Amino acid sequence: MEATIPYMTTLTSVMENLRLKNHDHEFIMTGEGFTANHQKFYQPTELIICRTYRFEGQSDPGDSVILYLIEANDGLIGYSLDSYGAYSNNPEGYDDFIKEIPVKKSSM
Repeated sequence: MEATIPYMTTLTSVMENLRLKNHDHEFIMTGEGFTANHQKFYQPTELIICRTYRFEGQSDPGDSVILYLIEANDGLIGYSLDSYGAYSNNPEGYDDFIKEIPVKKSSM
């Protein structure tokens, strides 16, 4: 019996898919909230996490990252990258902020 390796999505392929859909706006943490263009700042109640993608480096724990697909209440769709583990370097307040964003319920 031949072993099969399950298909693994890469961070690069997810980022390219987002670009093709024009969902490649990066939400970054600032003192005023999340922003994707430094013109508008969003609070957790103005955002929803639509999907998460978790990536783990096979040989380097520093490659561990979560990509959150986020939609703002004005229709802007983008993402935020969250490093985790021993090498996490998220800005102060990021973890608390991301925990306050509601997660979209799946319709399964």
